[in-house]
Amino acid sequence: MKRRDFFKYISLGGAGLAFGPVIKAAENSPVFAADDKPATNISDAMAVPRSESSMPGLYPGKVVKVSCGSSVVDDVPSYDAAYRMLTESMLLLTGEKKIGKAWRKFVSPKDVIGLKVNPVAGRLLTTSHAVTKAIVSQLREAGIPDRNIVIWDRREMQLHETGYTKENYPGIEIAGTECQDQKGGYYNNEGKLYAEERIDKDQFFFADVEGEYDDYTIPFMVNGGKNSYFTRIVTEKVDKIINIPILKNAGFTTTLCLKNLAFGSITNTGRLHAKLWHETCAYVCAFKPIRDKVVLNIADGLIGCFDGGPGAKPQFICNYNMLIVGSDPVAVDRIGHDVIVAKRISEGIQKSDNPSSSKFIALAQDLKLGIGDRTKIELIEKEIS
Repeated sequence: MKRRDFFKYISLGGAGLAFGPVIKAAENSPVFAADDKPATNISDAMAVPRSESSMPGLYPGKVVKVSCGSSVVDDVPSYDAAYRMLTESMLLLTGEKKIGKAWRKFVSPKDVIGLKVNPVAGRLLTTSHAVTKAIVSQLREAGIPDRNIVIWDRREMQLHETGYTKENYPGIEIAGTECQDQKGGYYNNEGKLYAEERIDKDQFFFADVEGEYDDYTIPFMVNGGKNSYFTRIVTEKVDKIINIPILKNAGFTTTLCLKNLAFGSITNTGRLHAKLWHETCAYVCAFKPIRDKVVLNIADGLIGCFDGGPGAKPQFICNYNMLIVGSDPVAVDRIGHDVIVAKRISEGIQKSDNPSSSKFIALAQDLKLGIGDRTKIELIEKEIS
């Protein structure tokens, strides 16, 4: 990406500096085009034995969708509604009678738990604080101390810009891979990116396509070349991951659980959009740091979008007024995909679902990360007041 393109995307808003390169790549790449797929190291991921905690987790193919018409008040997500919706979702998913017991099926006080939020679209459309704070509250009720909770995403500066700060979450660590110092710089006194200390070069996703970035873009990609390195947040810092994506689109596909995890956990992603978007969403989640640590997916559909994603365009933001919850990220993605596509059809943006738009779901199912076949998913729906 060149300087002129980079600054074009600064105009997107307060978080423009942080997400310009990603938005550019996602909006303008032919994500369904290439048949000439570059080679990857997915076989390395598949060679690592699965564990009891591996995706799709405790409840393969089971998804809970809870709706509440009052979950957004005056364009602001309601914490009280989010808390009630989350409680209902967790009890329906687990079959437990008490919320603490429901959470203890997934986490324990000894675990360091990473909450993977999505602030990519800036202040207009981020994982809502109502949902995140409801999760934090219920983790506390389950006996999880604040010191064992980490709210994270790829870019620390985006987290701060969207309100994920120590002031709003006292006692909870806010962590990102790409980061700045207090003066806004990306490089230390030795001329190395601060982010380089936060990546694990022993664990990476290889794809035979080169990443080439200029000086303005490299702080947001960390490295070029053919390797995308995993963040130490997933390889070292956390024991369990709770994934909190947003219901939103990217062109005529959708970005929920798998996309939030995959592109949020590795470096050097700009090179992957054109020929490997679907593959990256599925393949990266098959590597041990993601596959064996993600225990729960809570798709935030209080506010989402149906067009203009993965950035945020006000005219396409809507209130879905729902949470979609499950241990199986593939099944949650399928249900969320159907919700967004139905909205796009009702708005006249497309006439029907394009099977190629959910190729990443089929790929993830092939990798045994979950169930993407709608006929095999147990969907429990409930509306609350």
